[in-house]
Amino acid sequence: MNDLVITKYIQEKDSYKIDNYVKNGGYKASVRALTTMTSDQIIDEVKKSNLRGRGGAGFPAGMKWSFMPKDNKKTKYLVCNADEGEPGTFKDRLIITKNPHAMIEGMIIASFAIGANVAYLYIRGEFFREARMLEFALNEARAKGHLGKNLYGTQHSFDIYIYRGAGAYICGEETALLNSLEGKRGEPRLKPPFPAQVGAFGMPSCVNNVETFASVPYIINEGAAKFAAMGTERSGGTRLYGVSGHITRPGIYELPLTITIRELIEHCGGVRGGKKLKAVIPGGASAPMLSADDIDVKLEFDALMKAGSMAGSGGVIVIDETVCIVEMACILLKFYEHESCGQCTQCREGSHWLAQLFQRIESGGGTMADLDTIAAICGNMAGQTICAFADAVTGPALSAVRKFRSEFEQHIIQKGCPFHKNGHPHSHSASSDRGVAHV
Repeated sequence: MNDLVITKYIQEKDSYKIDNYVKNGGYKASVRALTTMTSDQIIDEVKKSNLRGRGGAGFPAGMKWSFMPKDNKKTKYLVCNADEGEPGTFKDRLIITKNPHAMIEGMIIASFAIGANVAYLYIRGEFFREARMLEFALNEARAKGHLGKNLYGTQHSFDIYIYRGAGAYICGEETALLNSLEGKRGEPRLKPPFPAQVGAFGMPSCVNNVETFASVPYIINEGAAKFAAMGTERSGGTRLYGVSGHITRPGIYELPLTITIRELIEHCGGVRGGKKLKAVIPGGASAPMLSADDIDVKLEFDALMKAGSMAGSGGVIVIDETVCIVEMACILLKFYEHESCGQCTQCREGSHWLAQLFQRIESGGGTMADLDTIAAICGNMAGQTICAFADAVTGPALSAVRKFRSEFEQHIIQKGCPFHKNGHPHSHSASSDRGVAHV
């Protein structure tokens, strides 16, 4: 049985308070890292752990830290991405409200490793309660000497400041986040230069996700080998999976990266109401959907990429047989059309026309030629823009048509939705049923 890295104590009363965190061994890792290890040793340990970024891209965290320049005298910034806006994803909120000190401790360790004295915690604008709870946690950490000057009697000083976003999905992308942090429009930047060279306020910066930071104390306490052994050859540790949709027990589950989609669904009690599984979105709404025949794949970055989807943000959306895939895709594409920052023509125009085409098919006015047009538009979008937003739009669009083409053809032939005509119940959002946290 694997250890629980992040959620072991979250069901205890007042788990979010520092006294409870310290009682369970909290802040031992940061003291050890700052007083007995060098920055290179910390980075090497995180590399050996095979910790990959939990925000979506899955980039190795230790490698990202190693990109930060060592010898120049420029100010360096650490940034925590708490802008959790991916539809179907809600695991970072659990950490913020139940175990915020794990994230703070991970940030302390990371700051020492990269030589940063200041961090910004960029949190989604709608997270009013979460922002207040983070401010409470930061004040607790300052009062107990875990933030401030000369931490633990060392020369390292470090503090964290909260910055609230304004509700733009695009600001989950790290360079758009940095622009927003600077008071600019939330638009992605061209890379290179990468944030490690030119980041926040023109200075070297490192951006990681909430869950990524929260995993670091365990690695320092228990060792990289133990963390790595929980996962696969290239992806170490456990992961928080936010399971929603037509599932018997929706919620957040911390499980190894070796678990398959089928095993996760069974772990959550199976498809709700005994209905048949139709599709699964394995990594938040931007991940290409998989059919019920594709679920014997590990919920791990490389395995899901090989299967034609992605692990993304860990939001697993379960879709049963009553759902009209055309309508669901139509709803998703309206969201992406609205959230495109508009900077790149391919994304701005492409997301608009995809939304229009899907709406036309769903309402009964589509033609067979529209399906080819959808593929052509997606081909002109994916990989052609400054950031990966266009890929996030084309993922659900293309996978819906490819995996469930017959359903689209039915809409076109029958000039309307067969689900409506047959009197099936309709789900207007596959991710609408969010449960309380389960471990």
